[in-house]
Amino acid sequence: QVQLVESGGGLVQAGGSLRLACAASGRTFYAMGWFRQAPGKEREFVAAISWSGGTIYSADSVKGRFTISRDNTKSTVYLYMNSLKPEDTAVYYCAGSFSSTRVPLTYNEYDYWGQGTQVTVSS
Repeated sequence: QVQLVESGGGLVQAGGSLRLACAASGRTFYAMGWFRQAPGKEREFVAAISWSGGTIYSADSVKGRFTISRDNTKSTVYLYMNSLKPEDTAVYYCAGSFSSTRVPLTYNEYDYWGQGTQVTVSS
């Protein structure tokens, strides 16, 4: 059974930091990504990483603040979030892609999704 399980969300004050983790099981994903969805808004791309970690993409809104990384020995991808802002408040979803040719940047290109973890940033 293929599963993606996120952890690490919570409530933090503006300017604070959080680390999200997503543990994969059942299959090996070439690319892994993080998306987020705030109430009343569409799901948006946050960051994505290739198997080797050599290809990384980040949304402009999080560049310089969020860092994506992965540990293939643990089948886990991380999202380090620093200098958090209230507008970062959302449910954060982990996604996995089997494609070996590219790192997807849109949600409909991913094959599996986690259940999501809430991140709330207070002002």
